[in-house]
Amino acid sequence: MILVALGANLPGPDGRDALATCRAAAAALDSLPGLRLRALSLWYATAPVPAAPASPDYVNGVARLEGRAPDPASLLAALQAVEARFGRVRPYPNAPRTLDLDLIDLDGLVRDAPDPILPHPRAHLRAFVLAPLADVAPGWVHPRLGATAARLLAAVGLEGVRVLAESGPDGYMEGSS
Repeated sequence: MILVALGANLPGPDGRDALATCRAAAAALDSLPGLRLRALSLWYATAPVPAAPASPDYVNGVARLEGRAPDPASLLAALQAVEARFGRVRPYPNAPRTLDLDLIDLDGLVRDAPDPILPHPRAHLRAFVLAPLADVAPGWVHPRLGATAARLLAAVGLEGVRVLAESGPDGYMEGSS
C-alpha cells in the first residue's frame, strides 16, 4: 500500500481553487505508471502548520495507491513532477502552495536516507494527514511506531480539522474502495 498526502491552499495557475486542484492531482496519481488509485479520502480544511496568519486554509486529503511501486526516489520524482504540472514552486520552507504531495508510506518501508525518508517523518504528528489517512487505510500501522492511524490521531486530536467535501466530482464517496 502506498499512501500519498495531498494538500493545497493557493489557486492553481489555471485558476482552479485548491479543492479542484487536489481532485485533479488525485486523478493524475491514478495515471502514474504501474500504480492505481484505490481510495481517496474525504477532503479536509485545516489552518497552515506552522501557523501563518495571512495564509489561506489548506485543503488536505490522502490517496491510497496500489500496484508495482517504483523505487522510493523514482516515486518521489514522479510526485514532484505532478506538483510542477500544477504550478508548485518552493520559494521558502512552508510557503503557501498550489499543490503539495507527500509520500507517507511505501509498502511499510523504513528508510532514513536518502530522500524520501519513510515513513514520512512528521506524518504521525499531523491531524491533517492522519484524519484522511484513517479514511483510506483505517488498519494502517505506522512502520516505526507500531501505532494505528486511529491511535496516532487520538493522540494529536482533531482541533482545527473540518470536513470540507465528502464526494468526488463523479459522485462516488471518496474514502471507499
